[in-house]
Amino acid sequence: MSALLPTIDSPADLRRLSRPQLHQLADELRQYLLDSVSKTGGHLSSNLGTVELTVALHAVFDTPRDRIVWDVGHQTYPHKILTGRRDRMGSLRQLGGISGFPRRDESEYDTFGTAHSSTSISAAHGFAMAAKLKGERRRAVAVIGDGAMTAGMAFEALNNAGVPHGGLLGDMLVILNDNDMSISPPVGALNKYFTRLMSGKFYSQAREGAKELLKNTPLYEFARRFEEHTKGMFVPGTIFEEFGFNYVGPIDGHDLDALIPTLENLRDRPGPQFLHIVTKKGQGYKLAEADPVKYHSPTPFDPAQGIVPPSQPPKKSFTQVFGDWLCDQAEADTHLVGITPAMREGSGMVEFHKRFPQRYYDVGIAEQHAVTFAAGLACEGLKPVVAIYSTFLQRAYDQLIHDVALQNLDVTFALDRAGLVGADGATHAGNYDIAFTRCIPNMAVLTPADERECRLLLSTAYQHRGPVTVRYPRGAGTGVDAGRDLDVLPWGQGEMRREGQGVAILAFGTLLNPALKAAEALNASVANMRFVKPLDTALVERLARSHGLLVTVEDGCVMGGAGSAVLEHLQAAGLNVPVLQLGLSDTFIEHGDPAKLMALQGLDAAGIERSIRQRLGEPALRAVV
Repeated sequence: MSALLPTIDSPADLRRLSRPQLHQLADELRQYLLDSVSKTGGHLSSNLGTVELTVALHAVFDTPRDRIVWDVGHQTYPHKILTGRRDRMGSLRQLGGISGFPRRDESEYDTFGTAHSSTSISAAHGFAMAAKLKGERRRAVAVIGDGAMTAGMAFEALNNAGVPHGGLLGDMLVILNDNDMSISPPVGALNKYFTRLMSGKFYSQAREGAKELLKNTPLYEFARRFEEHTKGMFVPGTIFEEFGFNYVGPIDGHDLDALIPTLENLRDRPGPQFLHIVTKKGQGYKLAEADPVKYHSPTPFDPAQGIVPPSQPPKKSFTQVFGDWLCDQAEADTHLVGITPAMREGSGMVEFHKRFPQRYYDVGIAEQHAVTFAAGLACEGLKPVVAIYSTFLQRAYDQLIHDVALQNLDVTFALDRAGLVGADGATHAGNYDIAFTRCIPNMAVLTPADERECRLLLSTAYQHRGPVTVRYPRGAGTGVDAGRDLDVLPWGQGEMRREGQGVAILAFGTLLNPALKAAEALNASVANMRFVKPLDTALVERLARSHGLLVTVEDGCVMGGAGSAVLEHLQAAGLNVPVLQLGLSDTFIEHGDPAKLMALQGLDAAGIERSIRQRLGEPALRAVV
């Protein structure tokens, strides 16, 4: 039997295959996917679970003319392989290579860029209504997971898409990919609703059989009316039918012989359709099936052995520092409660959940609710700590301002993945939190430089009365021992780390280390600022009066960032000293190795030194030194 996958350069090739050949193609695709991701790293479990669905979608729909929107998009590797990018999978998530998420500028088959959850139904509704308004006959398909369905935006879209607009209904299909798994185990009433799958499947089969039996008899109309009144007690699809969608399912999402004819039928039906499929994360690779969280986004590994722990324990990550601190602080203060929007593992809260289950809240993929829920707890005298990625706090910005800061509530935000995140790229980078939080009244912004300082500033933020963000990057620090105490640092005060002449570098966060290295070559002073807001204005003014150039360094966007805070204060204080702002440029920065990306941004030690020399020029530098 000759291999089929090497002959598939586009979905048009796939659509020429017979049903048995599609089965063979799915098997080859799953093996190719496992071999490829094991070499590059990347999202694995979710992609193994969508192999058959991807084959079926491209076999049935006329892509790219028909639009497919993949929610989150971390399950689109099979889609990429089948749409002309098979030979580029070796560059996945690497600098200059293909993205781990759909991107419109990468392929015409990537109809909508995704990476954050729960946007697919809204986008597909837009595609469907645009087709109606333009008089085009094509379908729009949204593929959304059961975890993503916990977000309010998905229901906002369902509520809007199922009713006519100007007499028009969009021809769209929503596919609920129900694998009982987002990243962390799913939570909430909706998940409990979906778990009634077997009874729903049984009901669906029984209903169709009864229709055939009663057809053309006087009992048919009675049975139909009776069904309308009673099926809400049994059928998982009722909620979606109330939104105006025709619900079908649940069906086995790994069974091509069930998927393909079902999709063909739904493709030809007008108006909003809803297909509920059941899949298994990690399907076809036993290790990933057994532990889909572990294999959610692994680094390179040997598929024959699976993920093997490193021979030497790695340095402790900032996420682990936070997790340890959270447990210790909770032990000391019974008022502490921990909140996460569906990122228990990613935010380091597994141990906290185990030790303090009654004070642990996973609210699902619902960042807005997480923040306002924390506000409600704070109103009653509890001490909420919201563990959230920097990029996901963007999704709750109104709640941050209106519900927390405006009321000056005592909520601590632990912002993980601040700055560049490497392989996940621009969609997940935490480049903007300094700029968008420091402009909010009552909000404090803290930037620890290493693991020890991260723990100290978490305690400092927790003891402060009011809203505070503590931002820290993905991955490990320098290996500094974080300690196990709950000591605090003086509020709003930085520290001098090196006394030099002429040039003073004001470092915010983990760029302190490269700043110190650059300062050695320049004989520059270095301040570890620690606080963006409240800014240590006394330290800034002292350095401005004693140095010919101030250099601000941060791993956030330059526009509106910590350097801007320094400039604003200098202007207000009437101090006219040159300031060089170093940070992330005004662009969406691509995926790639974090160290390479930081070097390209000029934020490694050599880049900081180079920027200062270029700003002053060697003669000018010697004059001030």
